[in-house]
Amino acid sequence: MQAVLLAIAAGVCWGVGEVATRSALHSREIGPFAAIAIRSTIALPLIWIAYVVARGVSEREQASWAAVSGSTWAKLALGSGLVAGAAAMILFYAALSVGEISRVKPIAFALAPATGVLLGWLVLGEPMSLRKLLGVGIILIGVVTLTR
Repeated sequence: MQAVLLAIAAGVCWGVGEVATRSALHSREIGPFAAIAIRSTIALPLIWIAYVVARGVSEREQASWAAVSGSTWAKLALGSGLVAGAAAMILFYAALSVGEISRVKPIAFALAPATGVLLGWLVLGEPMSLRKLLGVGIILIGVVTLTR
């Protein structure tokens, strides 16, 4: 239940944040790359504070960073940092700068979980059920419905 509540809170935060971002971008006073730079500059110190606070609670975080394998660093740097952190934000903010949030947001934020479910199954070996497959199909139908 905690995961669900945290995910709901994250979704609400992203929704509020992206409406503010779209409004700022459509003012034409700032471009998408400056908006990402501002977002990241403000977010990064807060993320480090959250890490330091949470580290005192999490046993897994007690190990030193030197003990982290090269494979884990690569996954974080390439998958999380470059693909999700940089490429996705650049593409999303560029889309927001030229499109309506009511079209851009559903496409980006519905394809993310559908991709996650499919890659979780194919790459991570997570179980695939008929329910999950139907959920992905419903998500994709919803995206088409919202964006047409």
